[in-house]
Amino acid sequence: MSIAGLGPHGERAVPANQIQLSDSDAMQARTRRFSVAVVLHTTTSDWSKQELAGIAATLGLHSAALVEVVDCNFDVDLQIAALARLAHEPVDAVISIPIGNARVAAAHSALTRSGRKLVLLDNAPTGMLPGTDYASVVSTDNFGLGQSCAAMLSHHIPPNGAAGILGYGIDFFATHEREIAFRKWMATHRPDVTLVRERFAELDGAGPAALAMVSKTPELSGIFAVWDVPAMKAVRALTQNGIHMPVTTVDLGNEVALDMARHGMIKGVGAQMPYDQGSAAARVTLAALLGLPVPPWVALAGREVTPFDVVEAYQVIWHLPAPRAIIDSVRAPSANHDSETGL
Repeated sequence: MSIAGLGPHGERAVPANQIQLSDSDAMQARTRRFSVAVVLHTTTSDWSKQELAGIAATLGLHSAALVEVVDCNFDVDLQIAALARLAHEPVDAVISIPIGNARVAAAHSALTRSGRKLVLLDNAPTGMLPGTDYASVVSTDNFGLGQSCAAMLSHHIPPNGAAGILGYGIDFFATHEREIAFRKWMATHRPDVTLVRERFAELDGAGPAALAMVSKTPELSGIFAVWDVPAMKAVRALTQNGIHMPVTTVDLGNEVALDMARHGMIKGVGAQMPYDQGSAAARVTLAALLGLPVPPWVALAGREVTPFDVVEAYQVIWHLPAPRAIIDSVRAPSANHDSETGL
């Protein structure tokens, strides 16, 4: 996939693989032995685990210590408190994924004013500017991911059918970009398709939101969920109610990968490359700490994944062999999958 989206302020992306430290810069980084903290919306998702792995490995290669990882559990107040505390801790830089938008802007800006370097993942809160309030935003091309999910779901929507969008009810740049791109692709390539939408503000609301879409729109033929965790909550809710519904989503988490391997409801994934994104964020952070110029928007292209290449894609995205359950499910006859899932 090429990079289709723009940054929070309309910036054109600098591809992540162009952000590299020279041998002399790498040596200087090792000599200075920087300390870095990471503040995440959650540490429990597969995306977060891989993001952290990429950050930790790349910092370690440059003798920089990952001294703290904060799990905000999707709680804005927890993030604000963590940032306020880190502004007075002995850390050189913070890598943060802002939860929401305006409410967390002041806390992030204050961290930068305290002298710490700040690198953002996916999102720049309202009013924050690169070079002043933060060094850079590092993200996967979320606009491109939304386009891919639309294209993959389109194959399952009949003429003049209806497709649902399971959207995130929090003001978050990355998920908004995915939804905007999904809508634009459908408007251009499938103007016959009626789009309906339900939101969830908390993850446990994703299943009920999916059921509400089906109830309100009986002709619904497929759903796009803005990332994999709510997608699987929707899949479980639909299954419990005897409904089979093609779904596309973002992120190749383990549950999604297994569902695809079993030829379940997940028909396509616009996969981020979280390990590679974490590595890029670490390189950007080290460059900023060394006083080197860094682009305001660094992006990675995603990867389309279908049930037919899920094992190979897993290896590329996770930097690991696919779990045995996924491999065995791909090899098993599809009829067995149907009976296992009760569909």
